[in-house]
Amino acid sequence: EVQLVESGGGLVQAGGSLRLSCAASGFPFDDYHIAWFRQAAGKEHEGVSSIHTADGKAYYADSVKGRFTISSDNAKNTVYLQMNSLKPEDTAVYYCAADPYNWGNWYDWHDYRYEGQGTRVTVSS
Repeated sequence: EVQLVESGGGLVQAGGSLRLSCAASGFPFDDYHIAWFRQAAGKEHEGVSSIHTADGKAYYADSVKGRFTISSDNAKNTVYLQMNSLKPEDTAVYYCAADPYNWGNWYDWHDYRYEGQGTRVTVSS
């Protein structure tokens, strides 16, 4: 059974930092495309960042470049999202998603076969 379990969300003041974790099981983690998405209230899923666990190639949304860093620990089957300089507009539920293939649009929620339940991030001003 495939499982993606997010953790690390919480309440933080603007300018602060959080590190999200996505613990994966049930699939060959070391050659998968794993992404972080977020969904703010009343909005669609937004692609935040993606990583290919085989070679570490990463992508970022323009809105988070320079502030967020995605990384993968293949020994722990876990992908992390280090979020620095957080802004109120980063407030959302953050989800990780996984797929064995790169369908060409890393930021498209529908391109991922598996998804987690999410962890809430709230950034106060």
